[in-house]
Amino acid sequence: MTAYRSYLVVEFPVAAGPYGIVVGPDAALWFTRVPGGIGRLTTAGEVTDHPVPGRPMAITTGPDGALWFTNEDRVGRITTTGDITGFDLPNPGAGPYGITTGPDGALWFTEMNASKLGRITPGGDITEFDLPPGAFPAHITTGPDEALWFTLNQANAIGRSTPSGDITTFPLPTAAAAPVGICAREDALWFVEIGAGQIGRITPDGDITEFPLPDRKARPHAITAGPDGCWFTEWGTGHVGWIDRNGAIERYPLPNPKSEPHGITTTHDGAVWVALETGSIARLTRG
Repeated sequence: MTAYRSYLVVEFPVAAGPYGIVVGPDAALWFTRVPGGIGRLTTAGEVTDHPVPGRPMAITTGPDGALWFTNEDRVGRITTTGDITGFDLPNPGAGPYGITTGPDGALWFTEMNASKLGRITPGGDITEFDLPPGAFPAHITTGPDEALWFTLNQANAIGRSTPSGDITTFPLPTAAAAPVGICAREDALWFVEIGAGQIGRITPDGDITEFPLPDRKARPHAITAGPDGCWFTEWGTGHVGWIDRNGAIERYPLPNPKSEPHGITTTHDGAVWVALETGSIARLTRG
């Protein structure tokens, strides 16, 4: 099922390369730039840029009221006033990518190149857990069961870890699905399959359901929970999509089909905010 409702898109130009995005503790939008920066955008459109060496990727709100982000061989922290700290990882070239606040008050992150799961306390103490070699872990979130759930892009699976590091993997039914983004709702985890053009759902017990997109070449990338379903980006087609709990899908084309939408988040007023790698943050509201 595909439907289009009335909707409005407003774009806010920012410095080049916005990638990950999250709502901060100050109710502003915080985003990473590839390469070299962390940006802040108010809902009124005021932009502040904080240069950061490297290639910041994913970003999340931490348990300490700061923003935490992954960046080459380190995990970074930025306060809402712009003070930046970096914590080097034990292994150069680890490739940290996804990051989330865990149920234990620490930050959990993935290491794509090292195929590890990392944990860092707000004070900077780092612990690592091994994943299957070559699994290429991507995004990560805390599930409704207070475990960490993450996508294994090259292992074609979804992973689960307890806060103590006990890891379980769940293979996907579709070959070469290449999962990337993942988010949590109250009863399940939802994820995108960039290789298969599908949205997936997995319960805490490991039951998986897949929902094909109308355009199987859409290359869905990131996904976030909304009040009545999940929103996701279609990197390959320049669309923003929505899926309800039963798998009904709506798609909203962005003004520029080559805008390369990546990170996505929602604010309390129901607006959807999308990082467009071509150089702007889009706000989508629907009727």
